[in-house]
Amino acid sequence: MAAISAARTNPAARIIALDGATRLGAKILVAGGGRCNVTHYEVDERQYAGSSPTAIKRVLRRFDVPQTIAFFESHGVTLKREETGKLFPTTDDAHTVLNALLQAARIGNVHVRHPWRAGAITRENGCFQICPHQAPEAVGESPKDVPHAAIAARRVILATGGKSLPRTGSDGQGYTLATAFGHTITPRTTPALVPLTLPRDHPLCSLSGLTLQATLEVRSGTSKKIKAFTNSTLFTHFGLSGPAVLDISRCYTHAKADDPQTRLTLNVLPGIAPDALETLLIDARTSRITIARFLTELPSPLAERLARVLCMLAGLDPATPTPTLTREQRRSLVDAATQYTLPITGDRGYIYAEVTAGGVPLSELHLDTMESRACPGLHLCGEICDVDGRIGGFNFQWAWASGYVAGVAAAKPAAGLDAAAPT
Repeated sequence: MAAISAARTNPAARIIALDGATRLGAKILVAGGGRCNVTHYEVDERQYAGSSPTAIKRVLRRFDVPQTIAFFESHGVTLKREETGKLFPTTDDAHTVLNALLQAARIGNVHVRHPWRAGAITRENGCFQICPHQAPEAVGESPKDVPHAAIAARRVILATGGKSLPRTGSDGQGYTLATAFGHTITPRTTPALVPLTLPRDHPLCSLSGLTLQATLEVRSGTSKKIKAFTNSTLFTHFGLSGPAVLDISRCYTHAKADDPQTRLTLNVLPGIAPDALETLLIDARTSRITIARFLTELPSPLAERLARVLCMLAGLDPATPTPTLTREQRRSLVDAATQYTLPITGDRGYIYAEVTAGGVPLSELHLDTMESRACPGLHLCGEICDVDGRIGGFNFQWAWASGYVAGVAAAKPAAGLDAAAPT
């Protein structure tokens, strides 16, 4: 998007887009289960974390959702809105999105070089030299391993991503390039939108493949509610995944780092208040059904295997008749179903994270141009910045918006006619 916007702004400029990933557009192709969640129908700064909401808003409003929709429609990609508010291509194929971007780049005469990985960037007398990365052991092995020549440019845009999904090319190299020009990286850089892990022998791991609507809530050591999400939750062999888990992961990880007593609770019956559930248990005494059956016959019925696991977590036999439950046992079952403290052991790391929390603070950039305050002529956009959004297309919208702002500013004739955009 940065390269395309630069080309549209200044057709006379020579725009080079460098992509060092093994596969061009790999992160687009894996997004949304291969469908690519292009954006969300309603995007605002409240859906993001990292830098200040005010700063994020300033960038987002420069290229909003209607502009995103219009951009892709102009290249033959129509979007559809799903119940969740996510916008996907009507083809349900991420290749449609990638092909549209490549088409826009071709129309703008953007020179796409791939694979071309930037190893180092230097600046002297107002001109940047972008040197290729070359593994020493690979040099000279075959013609394709011959090092590329360095590229000279008056303007450079860093759109390298953070550390998430490193196999797609974003492995943290962008941070090295940015810090070489005086930028800082936030003290804490962590995986975000990432599955969470439990002890492998935990009963919940036996529910692998089961999905349900659930509420996940981060609570401080003093039991203060910090954040909560209610959405689809997937039990896996390693722990938990699904939209609710991915959304809560960043908040939990950072809150835990600040307060080791922070805990994450699970409510598998978000539609039933704890007191109401206890009342239903008391009323069920007349039916003399087992507690396992009781859980499968609720207004929001639970799967039988989940009901059995909840009984186990509450220290109860699933075959126990409801009339025999003591008040303490009822309370234990209610707690297990509505506020069970998950023994989280960690997360699945950057390999499985959809985005990186942390990066270059927006305070180090001129927000109207995304130009570096530390190094004139250097612009930054996308995930390398300290901005990360919720699941649902918000991170793509940040990419389109920040890329647009950086591209337009870098290619203005007054800025110089050459620009290079390592992506």
